[in-house]
Amino acid sequence: MNLNVEHLSVSFGEANIVQDVSLRVSNKQFVGLIGPNGCGKSTLLKSIYKVIKPRQGDVFLSELNVLKAGPKAVAQKLGVVGQFNELSFDFTVREMIAMGRTPHKGMLETDNQEDAELIAAALRKVNLEGHADRSYNSLSGGEKQRVILARVLAQQPEFMILDEPTNHLDIKYQLQILNIVKKLDIGILAALHDLTLAAEYCDYLYVMKEGRVAACGKPEDILTKELIGEVFDVACETYRNPVTGALGIAYLQTR
Repeated sequence: MNLNVEHLSVSFGEANIVQDVSLRVSNKQFVGLIGPNGCGKSTLLKSIYKVIKPRQGDVFLSELNVLKAGPKAVAQKLGVVGQFNELSFDFTVREMIAMGRTPHKGMLETDNQEDAELIAAALRKVNLEGHADRSYNSLSGGEKQRVILARVLAQQPEFMILDEPTNHLDIKYQLQILNIVKKLDIGILAALHDLTLAAEYCDYLYVMKEGRVAACGKPEDILTKELIGEVFDVACETYRNPVTGALGIAYLQTR
């Protein structure tokens, strides 16, 4: 399933937050969205998954016109993992994950054996089998994020958006979540805060600055010290990890 975003713009009052952004995620690509705080990454993603209404532009998941389709039709294709997942009301972990089945259920339809098996499989994938009856609000930040990911896995999406899902987690859970997502074999569009993780996990990157796409390409082609200096206002050197061969970034100082 392909994602096509065409000339998307988002404004709040007189402020133009996202300006004429177009991007594409081809079938089963892991595409990263990077840029400094306030550049419009999260606003762009929220407009793609219909939390914010864009001023102009179109969003297509293959043939599905996302902005014109109903929420259930979109949720059957698109799953979202955000960065903050606090709840006013408490549920068990199993109940939280079961909510992922909602787009595939009729009104008042109860969960069946297939739903139970999908929920159990999602728990296993995020290594939370022993937490099914725990209170969601009692969990750590990393555990909560894995529950939200499990809920999306139970949803069985054909495409997934990650809205900076790891920037408040320690490195263990950052790697765990990105490893799980990478193995899903579906299209991914992820806003990522850590450039080294973006270089390691993403097939292609879009760099945003001041609401626009400043550059795009393969990580090894565009994550240069010149671009990082220009976009993020820091001096750095890039190198190859001697163990993995992945692109690494050594930050020197702010400019």
